[in-house]
Amino acid sequence: MKNYSSKGKTPSTGRHSPKAKFVRKRSKPAVAPHDVKVVLFNKPFDVLCQFTDDNNSATLADYIDIKHVYAAGRLDRDSEGLLLLTNCGKLQHKLANPKKNTYKTYWVQVEGTVEESSIQALQQGVELKDGLTLPAKVRVIEQPPGLWQRNPPIRDRKNIPTTWLEISIKEGKNRQVRRMTAHVGNPTLRLIRASIGPYQLGDLALGQYKIVAPYA
Repeated sequence: MKNYSSKGKTPSTGRHSPKAKFVRKRSKPAVAPHDVKVVLFNKPFDVLCQFTDDNNSATLADYIDIKHVYAAGRLDRDSEGLLLLTNCGKLQHKLANPKKNTYKTYWVQVEGTVEESSIQALQQGVELKDGLTLPAKVRVIEQPPGLWQRNPPIRDRKNIPTTWLEISIKEGKNRQVRRMTAHVGNPTLRLIRASIGPYQLGDLALGQYKIVAPYA
């Protein structure tokens, strides 16, 4: 009886067994501070937060011609306003990770008159299907000055008033702001992100971008 106990051979054939391939995942090199790019973009309604799409939808590539920058966090297709893109993974993580407690502020046009009790509920946290939201900063505001027209415009119901809210949250549940306002009986009609941490939308025109210096 042959002995196939020699190292590297299989009992069935006596041939050398194929060596397992260990592939070390290469991590992206850190971006030097002077090479960090931060791009602020005023995203229009119905634009995807990606550079390619198989269905020929409007994407970031239709507006931004800077290579190797990626969105730090998402902004829903039906939402507008500030989107931050960067080539720095560390900054992406800091701004997009809920554990980093970076506040995002939104201007939110909702249906109906918002009761004080609803504002208090949003401030304290409301129970959604995926859990209790963290306390939010919420206040009633006037329509932001210089606001562009949305295309297409929101549904206008003459017998039902609308209210503008400023809502700041530091977590990122899926479509969270919309679900929060619906929970208190005021469905969101229009949602515009105004700031991400220290980065502000300011007077950036719709569909335009600018390169800014990163905050320390």
